[in-house]
Amino acid sequence: MQKTVADLEPKVQHLLNEMQNEVPLVERPYKALGEKVGLTEHDIITNIRDLKESRILRQVSTIFDTRTLGYQSSLVAAKAPDGKADEVAEKLNEHPGVSHNYARKHAFNLWFTIAVPGNSSLEAHIDILQKKSGAESIRLLPTLHLFKIGMKIDATGGKAGMDETPIYSEKNRNVERPPLTEQDKDYVRALQMDMEIRPDPYQPVAEALGTTVPKLFEWCRGFQKQGRMRRVAGIMNHRLAGFRANGMGVWIVPPERAQEVGDKFAQSNAVTHCYLRPTYPDWPYNIFTMVHSGKVAQCDEVLADLSKQVGVEEYATLYSLKEYKKVRLLYFTGEIAQWERDNGLPAGDD
Repeated sequence: MQKTVADLEPKVQHLLNEMQNEVPLVERPYKALGEKVGLTEHDIITNIRDLKESRILRQVSTIFDTRTLGYQSSLVAAKAPDGKADEVAEKLNEHPGVSHNYARKHAFNLWFTIAVPGNSSLEAHIDILQKKSGAESIRLLPTLHLFKIGMKIDATGGKAGMDETPIYSEKNRNVERPPLTEQDKDYVRALQMDMEIRPDPYQPVAEALGTTVPKLFEWCRGFQKQGRMRRVAGIMNHRLAGFRANGMGVWIVPPERAQEVGDKFAQSNAVTHCYLRPTYPDWPYNIFTMVHSGKVAQCDEVLADLSKQVGVEEYATLYSLKEYKKVRLLYFTGEIAQWERDNGLPAGDD
């Protein structure tokens, strides 16, 4: 029988909370985490292995900011013909820049995220994907303003509390930063991969880069100050954490109120993501909020309460019906550039 977060000991649930907050930049991070939750370093490592084997913990790796690494990305809504969602999704998933893809309950029944190099044409990629997949229509919905990204799941069910920081918003991204160097790209390639489960997980990363752990940490902290690196963290499988209802609330907000309403939504702990996105004649919704909960009814309650708080009644909730793809986007691998060449496009700086 599949193990879930509810089956775990309280200290292991607490560990998952701490790992989502941060796997600290110290030589023995699991020893440091153990001191916080009351477990030995050996117990922490054993539990992490078990959590990964049970798929509750997807991976432990560094989270970077896509835009500040020179990539452009977008949420995309697509209409698959009746009965063809699986086939269309399979074709979309072949693109190496597609990291998430869900079926949702709406006329636009497939929702995916895509990233391409900054000097590539996102529109050209989407045109090719529509032709290859057989999608009837497709809508690019890039982020016009980021109000909040803060996807953390309280594994304790509220018993131990949860650090809500860091929460990323537009202010975290609008800082001056130097051009990326080839060394920067090498470090990103190494740190974005799932780390080895061992007492000193940063050591093999440093060795692969031909540097020392202290110098690796120095680079990481500099990248954090530039807004390019968020943190090293444990990435959970939200469905196995008991958050089976994934509700995307989409709102019709008057343009003059968009900033006010978005800021208000971002203050809610129940909202993990909040964005301003463009509208189309067949898509009038401009603000997007993500809510995860154990039950659909709980998501409905959260969104109904938000509606009352801001006085916006025109909204819809798109629940995920099926997960077709959920992986971390990998940067500077050359795979997207190869996809471009294979499909007759000029290769971008990937």
